[in-house]
Amino acid sequence: MESLDNLKKGKRGAIAKAITLVENDQKQARKLLKQIFKETGNSIIIGITGPAGAGKSSLINKTAVELKKLGTKPAVLAIDPTSHVTGGAILGDRVRMNESTDSGTYIRSIASRGATGAVSRSLRNSIRVLEYAGFNPIIIESVGAGQTEVEISNIADITVVVFNPNTGDSIQTIKAGLTEIGDIYLVNKSDLSGTNQLFDAVRDFIGDTERNPAILKTSVKKNQGIAEFAKTLKKLMKSKQESKKEKDEKRLESELKDIVLNNIKEKIDDMLESDKTFSNYLKKLNTKKIDPYNAGDKITKSLLK
Repeated sequence: MESLDNLKKGKRGAIAKAITLVENDQKQARKLLKQIFKETGNSIIIGITGPAGAGKSSLINKTAVELKKLGTKPAVLAIDPTSHVTGGAILGDRVRMNESTDSGTYIRSIASRGATGAVSRSLRNSIRVLEYAGFNPIIIESVGAGQTEVEISNIADITVVVFNPNTGDSIQTIKAGLTEIGDIYLVNKSDLSGTNQLFDAVRDFIGDTERNPAILKTSVKKNQGIAEFAKTLKKLMKSKQESKKEKDEKRLESELKDIVLNNIKEKIDDMLESDKTFSNYLKKLNTKKIDPYNAGDKITKSLLK
């Protein structure tokens, strides 16, 4: 298959096509996955998360350039929760990221489509497409939408939490559950006033934990701290490679459960629509001839026959 060959070579057109397929065409996506699956799962996934407005896009842009200098081949997937209307993802991020694209980094926005949380099936498989195309690391940017952060940490091998002095509620955010997930905490836009207080606060809340995450300052505007951030990532990529197998086993287990549950759910939905038993018990329920639990048990029994 010629396009598979182009995908393996990391050709942009082929990658774009494959990711679009993964997002939109379940049947074709399954075919593709069957062909590439064996050669996936080897890249380190870096999740970058934090409140909206923390300056993640421009930071990722510059960091990708630095990572490339360190001999890696980064790709970026930006998950965009704001684009339910069109189903397509907003390209603002990509426009801001043109500098790293010029240096050969592959960047793509994917819509989160309001699937269970923002990190859904299409993300997993988009990662696999990029792995097959030879990218490593793969950077996932979540456009901060509450739930996404924690989910990102389930998918990522390295989680980076970005704060900036402008988001006044940063300290609250730090307390609210982002303390457990980061391997690196960044105070970005560190040219702004309030940086030192924020940095100290992050260190006070997080620095003493057993995990001992790195806490760094970066400024895209002044081009400070970014090379150091990239070096820290590269070092972490190496050490995380060792523990990756265990984490992957957990991920595949939860993916397999998802798939099985989803298959069963679809089957049951079909059966409930076409099966007389359901509508019969629904009538009985409406006329109070039976209570909901009893009806539910009887329908379940008939489905599991």
